[in-house]
Amino acid sequence: MRITVLPGDGVGKEVAAAALLVLGEVASIYGFEVETETELIGGEAIRKTGSPFPGKTREACLVSDAVFLGAVGSPEFDDLPPSERPEIGLLQLRTTLGGFANLRPSKAVPSLLNSSPLRTEVFEGTDLVIVRELLGGLYYGQPRAQHADEAFNTMRYSVPEIERVARVAFEVALGRRKKVTSVDKANVLETSRLWRQTVTRVAADYPSVELEHVLVDACAMHLVTNPKRFDVVLTENLFGDILSDEAAVLTGSLGMLASATIGGKIDLYEPVHGSAPDIAGKNIANPLGAIASAAMMVRYTEKNEPAANAIEQAIERVLADGYRTKDLVADDKSTFVSTNEMAKLVSQYAVENANNAQAFHAV
Repeated sequence: MRITVLPGDGVGKEVAAAALLVLGEVASIYGFEVETETELIGGEAIRKTGSPFPGKTREACLVSDAVFLGAVGSPEFDDLPPSERPEIGLLQLRTTLGGFANLRPSKAVPSLLNSSPLRTEVFEGTDLVIVRELLGGLYYGQPRAQHADEAFNTMRYSVPEIERVARVAFEVALGRRKKVTSVDKANVLETSRLWRQTVTRVAADYPSVELEHVLVDACAMHLVTNPKRFDVVLTENLFGDILSDEAAVLTGSLGMLASATIGGKIDLYEPVHGSAPDIAGKNIANPLGAIASAAMMVRYTEKNEPAANAIEQAIERVLADGYRTKDLVADDKSTFVSTNEMAKLVSQYAVENANNAQAFHAV
């Protein structure tokens, strides 16, 4: 598996290194090769090349099997026009790779039940996936502009854009609990009415999957009052961006959330959190979202389910044994560890899980 690694800005460098450490160890056990090439993106790329998404980076990504991104964003560029900021590099990357479906799992980890501000009985047992459309809506719609006394953006969707991401959501649901919740604002927005009509039509091809439509404001409320009702949540771009961050409270920290962007020419994997410049370089960032993103890469690009499971089980085991990074709530039995230490622990446990699984199947 050939991977272009884009560490990016802030803690992106630290969490990307952690994920690659675990990935390399697991690959050696399961017998698949990992070849990496590191390139620039975001603020780091602007400093060195003047562009947030240099041509060299683009070329490397397009000849890869997958791209792994750390994080993008730096406050030193906040005064630049939106079209020149580091985040534009991320939008250009997504457009180049063509991935239109962003998968963001959110699962309540038993050992982190005290890490969420929600009551345990509210979110215990939650296991959902948000499928976010990633290449349409307000973030890409034209025209858009900012003037001295006004600004405007355009939300735009077509039937093919909605249909293709809806099919991804229904396919994901087939392998889970067979329920799709489609999120829109059909009582106000024309784009949402088209969204609802199209998703309903796609649902007819998946008779075993239950479909419900929920308005985005109601969905936001249900995520913090009854998240167990959700299995696969299908949303457009802006709604999915907001709701997936809200879902971070179900895992105890934004640093726990992984993501995969699929459906295009090249798959993209990245933790959901940002560059966190305030803690960059301190070796205290939570690498588990990045490591879980590497597990998704193994599942969707390498198509090695046992290896992906070994990584995910290692994450849960490390947390069950009381190891915590600074962003996670701890108790008297917990041990705080650094970014590097957490990566080494997950790597160790993943290898043990792999060896135990192989020994079991050999019996």
